[in-house]
Amino acid sequence: MSEDISNLPPQVQERLLRLQQLQQTLQAVLAQKQQVELEMTEIDQASGELQKLADDAVIYKATGSLLIRTEKGKISTELVERKELLSTRTSILAKQEERLRGQLKDLQTKLQQDLNPVSPSPQP
Repeated sequence: MSEDISNLPPQVQERLLRLQQLQQTLQAVLAQKQQVELEMTEIDQASGELQKLADDAVIYKATGSLLIRTEKGKISTELVERKELLSTRTSILAKQEERLRGQLKDLQTKLQQDLNPVSPSPQP
C-alpha cells in the first residue's frame, strides 16, 4: 500500500496526509466531547443527590486523595459553576467538530477528483 502512495503526485500525497491528520484531530475532539458530557452527567447526578439532603447535612468533597468537609451551599455553587464551564466547553468542541467534518468532506471531495479524473469526452 505504501508503494501505491509513493507513486501518487506530491499534491495528492499531501492531501492524504492532511486527511489522516484531520481524522486524528476529529477523533481527539470527539473523545474530549464525550469526556465533558460524562462529567456533566456526573454533576447532574451529584446535584440531584445534594438536593435530597438537609441544609445542615454533613458533606465531604473529594480533593485528590482527601475528603474535606464542606457546606451544601458552597458545593452546590461549585457544581453549578463547573456545569456552566463544561457547557461552554461542549459548545466549543461541537463547533470544532463541525468545522473538522466540513474540512474532511472538502478534502475527501478533492481527493476523489484527484484519484478519479474526469474521463475524456468521446470525440466524433
